[in-house]
Parts: sequence; structure tokens; C-alpha cells
Amino acid sequence: MSDAIRGEAYGTAPVPLSVLDLVTVGSGHTASQALATSVGISRLAERRGYHRHWVAEHHSMPGVASSSPAVILAHLAAHTSRIRLGSGGVMLPNHAPLVIAEQFGTLEALAPGRIDLGLGRAPGTDGATAAALRRTDTLNEGADDFPEQLAELTRFLDDDFPDGHRYARIHAVPGPVQGPGGRPPVWLLGSSGFSARLAGLLGLPFAFAHHFSARNTVPALDLYRDSFRPSAVLDAPYALIGVGALAADEAAEARRQVLTGALSMLRLRTGRPGLIPTPEEAEAYAFGPAEREFVDGWLANVVYGTADEVREGLDALQKRTGADELMITANVHGGEARLRSYELIADAYGLPES
Repeated sequence: MSDAIRGEAYGTAPVPLSVLDLVTVGSGHTASQALATSVGISRLAERRGYHRHWVAEHHSMPGVASSSPAVILAHLAAHTSRIRLGSGGVMLPNHAPLVIAEQFGTLEALAPGRIDLGLGRAPGTDGATAAALRRTDTLNEGADDFPEQLAELTRFLDDDFPDGHRYARIHAVPGPVQGPGGRPPVWLLGSSGFSARLAGLLGLPFAFAHHFSARNTVPALDLYRDSFRPSAVLDAPYALIGVGALAADEAAEARRQVLTGALSMLRLRTGRPGLIPTPEEAEAYAFGPAEREFVDGWLANVVYGTADEVREGLDALQKRTGADELMITANVHGGEARLRSYELIADAYGLPES
């Protein structure tokens, strides 16, 4: 049975399936088109039994239009009625905790019982952009700062600062001060052991970024489970992993599409960010030896091919990691390719139409 955190698996899927969205902007396309694709994905995901649709915060990246997750989630909420929507994640150090509490309190009021608040510790961008976001050159990502920020945010969400606290008379609205109501469950996101251990110690659900930190997946999940302490939120660990996956009608077409995302990541990692290249541009690109090594390594952690091949790859990954949920991301050039992929994966698992 599903609840505010745990999902329900449908068809032959071993665990619930969900969607992670960067609202990618391909060469020749606009942010408006990318956002329209995200609405289409959210509607498809809801119709086909995906459990949740999360949007990730990134900044100063031309190929990504998800700089304002709360704004996008409000738009998605207006176009859906059942699927859970959330941040995967909001980068907590970039924002005042009160601002996040108010944004997600508003989202909860707009879509009661459907909102998740996933929180990350990284800036979601480069250092200079992070400094511009935070109006300071001190990025405050140390082991002490994040837990303190998290505790402050949680108190704003619950409206329970103790008497005498300097924020005791400050209320996040919409929120509990206005009367009984739900509030979004908090998730911790990570790509290493820090958030895994903290999520375990606090008894919170955990989301791991397998799609760009695959070598750390199993150690981080083991650390989360070993550190877990039951809480009012969870009585047992619950971990999802983000996984890059793309299905197409032909295996060659899937390879052609995922190469666009790999080239985009190569350019980002080498200081040349831009729009997601077209398949034709990616095929024509002359990769140097080091570049080819990077791309091959990147694609080794992407599950792609025909629908049956992707299903087999996802099943093997879930079995190897023991993940409680798989959150699929497909950061490729074309919106049509992404929509087709989510439909094919749903078909491969026999997910219901609704």
C-alpha cells in the first residue's frame, strides 16, 4: 500500500517507478517547449501509474530550465490531479529555510497530499553562481551548517519553535498557524555518504543520485540502512535511486538519443555548457581519446535500448541495490524521445492505463 512516502508497484515492476525531470532544453528548442514537455511527461506519468514526478534545481545551465522548482511544480499541479510532485531537489543552502517552508506550504495548499520536499546540500551549480544566489562567497556546505538549516526548516514547516526562540513568533504561511492540514514529507538527497547517514539518523526517506554517482550507490545505501533509526516519519528505511534510462523502438535509436545527453555532460564538465545537442550533432562530434573515455564511462551507467532491454537493466539494478523505488531520468535532446521512453517503459512493465 502506498502512503505519503512509500509508493506502490504496478504491473510486473519490482518497485514503484517515478520520474526525475531537469526540464532539459535541446538545441533548436525553447524553455517554453521544454516546460510544455514536462507537463506532458507529468500527465503521462500520472496516466500510466508512475508514483511521483520530481523537478531538480539547477542554475546557470543553458540546457536546463529547472532553476525554480516551486514555480514549475505549481504549474504541474494545475495540470494533474493524482501523481505526487516534488523537488529532487531544492538545494537548501541556496535559500532561507523560511522561504522554502512558505513555497512548499503554498504548494501543499494547492495540491494537498501530493507534494514532496526533497533537499540537497550541493549548490546545483558552480561556485560563482552559488555566490550570486546566496549573496556571499561563503557557501556554507559544511557538516555543521546543513543539519542546522534542516532543523530550522523543519521547525518552520511544523510551526514549533520553542518559547524564547528568536523565531518563535514567526510563522511560515500557508502553514499550521492557519489551522490543521498536512505538510510535505521531507526527503534528503545525496551523491555520497553525508546525506545518507544523516537521513538514517533522522529516520527520513533517502534519494541517491545513482545517475551521476554510480560508484557510490551501494555504499551510500548500506550506510543509510545501517544508520537508520525509526522515527515518527518512517519505521524502516525507504530509499529511492535516480537512474538514467531511455527506451526507444529500436536499440540504435536509443543509443543515438543518449549520446546527446552524454555530449552535453562532457561539455558541462569541461566548462562548455550549452543546450542539449541534436542527435546529428552528437553523431558528428569528433571525440578525442579522453572525451571518448568520459562518454563511454557515462553511458555505462545509463540503461538504454529497447523497452525489454531497459526493463531487464532496471530489474538488475534494483536487485543489485535493493532500492525501494526507481526514479527514471532521461536527459536527452528531444521531448518526443523522452515521452516515448516513459510510455515504452510503462508498457514493458504492464503498468495500467487510467
